[in-house]
Amino acid sequence: RARALLQQLPPQDCDERYCPDLAEEERRQLRAFSARRRQEALGQGLACPVPGPCHGCPCRKCGRRLNKGDPGISASRLGDQFWHPSCFSCHFCQQQLVDLIYFQQDGRIYCGRHHAELFRPRCASCDQLIFMEECIEAEGRRWHLEHFCCLECDEPLRGQRYVMQSGRPCCRGCFESLFAEPCQACGDPIGADGEEVMHQGLHWHARAACFCCSRCRKPLRGQPLTCRRGRLFCSDTCGRSQDASSTASDSSDSASASAPSPDS
Repeated sequence: RARALLQQLPPQDCDERYCPDLAEEERRQLRAFSARRRQEALGQGLACPVPGPCHGCPCRKCGRRLNKGDPGISASRLGDQFWHPSCFSCHFCQQQLVDLIYFQQDGRIYCGRHHAELFRPRCASCDQLIFMEECIEAEGRRWHLEHFCCLECDEPLRGQRYVMQSGRPCCRGCFESLFAEPCQACGDPIGADGEEVMHQGLHWHARAACFCCSRCRKPLRGQPLTCRRGRLFCSDTCGRSQDASSTASDSSDSASASAPSPDS
């Protein structure tokens, strides 16, 4: 219950004490925003048996009828309507509303988190609402200007190239040293700006020198190919030829290792 409350009713959305880094103008806007929401949208549902005059009324969410005496939830801000207890949930995230606390907007009920996000963007880093005139938008999410940083080294990324890693931005240096896949051919990491080709879970630079037949070196981009033990071939012929060479080499090595010395 406590975790659900923190998720549905983030304290930083209504109390400036949970936002110590806000400038004074941002604090003023937060206070005004919170007071307006409490006055215009906040309510608490009432759990009660459906009264006789409402017998047969449809549930506001699912439409199934509620009979006299059935358990129901009413919301005073939305008039004489009832919900099944399991249907009294946020319109956006579908979570049942803890303690029946809701915010209404245009005839729909929301948890506090998603009601606030109808009006203000939320920072993907600190989870606070953004009241600044400027923010950064990337990958469908928003950040405070100072919070758009590399997930590894905290280097500010405003105006810089970055790569998204696990849903968070990463500078090119950290990406290439920590997350870049090695090329199956040359062994070098495939950088953020490098073109990459994947096949059967393996990675290659897209350049002809790497993504090519292991036998005849024919470039394979856009061409039919086969893969044997992590090596690429342009045809079964090249693959079989390579297998034959490997087998002959292994036999020669084995014979050489087992041959007796002249002294013995």
